[in-house]
Amino acid sequence: MSFLPVKKSHVANAVATATGATLAAFATLTLATASSPAFAQSRAETLRYVTSGSVNTLDPTSPGSTRESFAIATSTYDRLVGFDEKVVDGHKVFDLTHLHGELAKSFDISADGKVITFHLDPAAKWQDGTPVTADDIKWSLDRAVSANSLAKPQMLTGSLTSPDQFKVIDAHTVQVTLPRPDRLALPDLATVYAIMINSKLAKAHATPDDPWAMNWTKANLAGSGPYKVTNFVPGQQVVLESVPGWNRGVGGKGVFFKRIIEQTVPDATTRATLVERGDADLVIDLQSNDAADIAKRGKVQVISTPQYNSVTYVVFNNQVAPFNNVNVRRAIAYALPYKDMFAGALFGRGKAMFGGNWPDGKSPSAEYPVQQPVDTDIAKAKQYLAAAGMPNGFTTDFSYNVGQSATAEPMAALIKEALAKVGITVNIHKLPDAESSTAINNKTLAFFTDQLTAWLPSTDYWYRYSYTGNQRWNYSSFNNPELEKIANAARFETDPVKYAAYAKQLNTIAYDQMPEVPLWTANQDAVMAKSVQGYGYQFYRGVDFRELSRN
Repeated sequence: MSFLPVKKSHVANAVATATGATLAAFATLTLATASSPAFAQSRAETLRYVTSGSVNTLDPTSPGSTRESFAIATSTYDRLVGFDEKVVDGHKVFDLTHLHGELAKSFDISADGKVITFHLDPAAKWQDGTPVTADDIKWSLDRAVSANSLAKPQMLTGSLTSPDQFKVIDAHTVQVTLPRPDRLALPDLATVYAIMINSKLAKAHATPDDPWAMNWTKANLAGSGPYKVTNFVPGQQVVLESVPGWNRGVGGKGVFFKRIIEQTVPDATTRATLVERGDADLVIDLQSNDAADIAKRGKVQVISTPQYNSVTYVVFNNQVAPFNNVNVRRAIAYALPYKDMFAGALFGRGKAMFGGNWPDGKSPSAEYPVQQPVDTDIAKAKQYLAAAGMPNGFTTDFSYNVGQSATAEPMAALIKEALAKVGITVNIHKLPDAESSTAINNKTLAFFTDQLTAWLPSTDYWYRYSYTGNQRWNYSSFNNPELEKIANAARFETDPVKYAAYAKQLNTIAYDQMPEVPLWTANQDAVMAKSVQGYGYQFYRGVDFRELSRN
């Protein structure tokens, strides 16, 4: 599934505080790695990346794989296609609507939109030096739709469901047939999960119980990407070394860095100190206030990009009283202290989803998320409560994941204070990560906050996966037949004008029914050495090492 809950893996025995000993340990670990001749490259050609999370598998399709594992997989495996880049509000981000070939030198789409033909790069080789063939691609696609992995549900979103859809035409040509045109079929093949695998190598390590070699690929590579793994300590460190001759980046580029060292450093202060001291080059998971302070000091560069495919919500369970009453949902939407929450939780580092202007009450945009025409209005909130038959308010629980405390705790306190002004008493519940995840999955939370990320942020996709069906990502348990019908029709609409009309309808229904309240898209703050360049925001909210260089 393309929606990723906000959680990270940690290792108990990793660095915990920003002490001199901690910094020395980092330096010792990374320098020790350079003891062999293969690691005798200059510091300029080595990128050191520190993160709070950890790499737990080399196969991104493994259930439970982390965001940090996605970054490694992006640089060690190729896909048939990759996303181009574009600039949004001055920031370099991935481009969902334009793709380039990776292992596919080119691709053609039939006039009826049902057949995609991929022409492979005849010079492409696996990391063991053997040529990439159409049989390898066919096996990899078969694996993606057949194995019990994270790839299977992702491929489903683009109507890729059966090995029968993939056909070898010749040694360098593969054809994919769709039951009907699907706007997400090609983008699906550019996601992290759509890795192309050296089938001969993988099949040599398959077993009757594991025909797709899922166990073997957790700790071993069978890719054709620009980097190979030379050291992997799950939960602690991964070291990558470049593979000469790779040139399948955007615009046919190769990679700059000859070595990547990715290390788990759980403590945020330590990560910040390592980058500011020059012992590390890049970190992307500091708190908003820390990133703001570092930017002021000016020792390093800070690139802040709104995560335009990730939204933070206040969520109502639409099947549970009193939130099954649309006027209760509207009342809370107008009582929320948006500006105070945006400042207190994010320090203003993001893009607000409140305060929009909809002159005729209909969505002016076909994009999602769209800035909602709602802001704090206590008088209007009281009117909606009265219309709901609850003029004196009620008592409820508001829950959040303790893993998100940095933003959720000040948000919860402000919500409690604001709702008291309209007679709603709020009890705050802090839930451990596992408990929160289970409760969301089981639909037992009535009123809470969380974040959703869509890898393929087209409007119909957002609505089909976060506003329809009895599924985890439909946080609000929203059930609206009209919205579901429009979202399903939009999925297969090839006329851009008709698609935009559908998308605007979806936005309008969501605002009118207020199943949940979009608050903002938070910034992703990339804090890096001033010498590092090429960073761009990626759909999986991680780092693409292939694009980075040092000036």
